[in-house]
Amino acid sequence: MQPIMEKVKKIYVLIGCAAAVLIGLVLWLVAVNYFRLYVSNWVSQDNQEHGYYVYPDMSVGSVVTLMQQDYRVQSPWLMRRHIRRADFTQPVPGYYKFPARFGDQSLISRMTHGRETPVNLSFTNQIRTPQQLAARLDKVLMLDSASVMQRLDSVDYMAQYGLNPQTAVCLFIPNTYEVYWSVSVDDLFARMNKEYNRFWTEERRAKAEKKGLTLAEVATLASIVESETHNTIEHPIIASLYLNRLRKGMALQACPTVIFANGDFSVQRVGGDLLQKDSPYNTYKYAGLPPGPIRCANGKAIDAVLDAPNTDYIYMCANPDWSGTHVFSSTYAQHQRVAAAYRRELNKRHIR
Repeated sequence: MQPIMEKVKKIYVLIGCAAAVLIGLVLWLVAVNYFRLYVSNWVSQDNQEHGYYVYPDMSVGSVVTLMQQDYRVQSPWLMRRHIRRADFTQPVPGYYKFPARFGDQSLISRMTHGRETPVNLSFTNQIRTPQQLAARLDKVLMLDSASVMQRLDSVDYMAQYGLNPQTAVCLFIPNTYEVYWSVSVDDLFARMNKEYNRFWTEERRAKAEKKGLTLAEVATLASIVESETHNTIEHPIIASLYLNRLRKGMALQACPTVIFANGDFSVQRVGGDLLQKDSPYNTYKYAGLPPGPIRCANGKAIDAVLDAPNTDYIYMCANPDWSGTHVFSSTYAQHQRVAAAYRRELNKRHIR
């Protein structure tokens, strides 16, 4: 009887050990699965985060292949199993940035639900035309320039923002904004309208009204002011000069508007046939402000117009000493003397 009991005990011990091993193995597999799914299955080869643009025609396989250029997958088998079990078949287009280590669930969940990483949308006052603006948006976002131009050129569409095709670029005040790469064109315009209204505080609106200008007119004048010089210290004075001309009903005679009217932004010297261009943007031929901005005016230039000091300046000319500054005059006789000296300097430097 004793030997039988000992055999039974050994069997139970063996079964217990086997069960313990099996349970341990199961727990280990569960732990590994959990770790690869939620903690780390993707490890950056350079220990840095990486971002990826996922286009509408990209498959899960192509995305994985792209990401494996930067990441090592610790368990490709588990990764494929997690993708199958999640029924992850089509990634949502967008821009996604991942940390140096992450689990499969992060990839699956974010690309299934389109949880994108915002990108920086930046543009400067170097954008002069709606076409340049559309091209910039096309370059940095998943938009096509034709769709952007369609909105910018639409009277009805821009009217909802209190603008028109000539003043449409006013909506895009140069700065850096966080947006989603896959943002729709209409959502982008709505977002820029929020930024526009955030910039145009009650205080700024009151200053514009005091100057007798609409918001678009302020931006238009600001675009002329900053086109005159890179010397921002002079911007308030130049704004004051043009405001004086507007009040007197004089033609602005702003050279940058002539350059804009002719469409050749490489011109260094304005005169001759350029001044004869029949365009509402030619402020030598037509008094008052042009129909809209000649570039995307930045916030500082707009504030320069709003905070322009009271002066009696009517004329300005580039300083003949070639310092990048201007000489401001209250009388035409004084202006003529400065202008003659500047023309001599241009001729001496063979600038035509």
